[in-house]
Amino acid sequence: MQVGIANNAVSVDHLEAMSQVEIDLLKVSKTIPTVLPSCSFFLNIHYAPSRNMIDQGLGIAMATDYNPGSSPSGNVPLLMAFACNNMRLLPNEAFNAVTINGAFALELGDSHGSISKGKVANIILTKPIPSLYYMVYAFGSNHVDKVILGGKLM
Repeated sequence: MQVGIANNAVSVDHLEAMSQVEIDLLKVSKTIPTVLPSCSFFLNIHYAPSRNMIDQGLGIAMATDYNPGSSPSGNVPLLMAFACNNMRLLPNEAFNAVTINGAFALELGDSHGSISKGKVANIILTKPIPSLYYMVYAFGSNHVDKVILGGKLM
């Protein structure tokens, strides 16, 4: 991770074994820490210290690390549930990590990641749910009703 920060990497991931030294380096850099909770779950390894990073003022991005070797799931509600349950994130923190912060980690924050005038309309509409907290709580349910990509209903 130190090499990524020293070379002005936009983001760094696989932060399962980091210390306060790395958190302090991230705090004075422009590098975005990207956490991978489904990878930690699948490999049964430590989770990145996300709660600690957020409590120290860092924004985090979150991704599935979707691949057959360490995280064979692209299920984002499940990812958010792992983050809330095992990393002690609040649902709104997990939601921000996979949307706006994830877009910035991909250098797409100016055009993606939030609903704003001038941004690309990639939107998932859910079936009626009582709150964002419910999406994380009922992670085994399919909450998606409609998907809009580039402003077009899929």
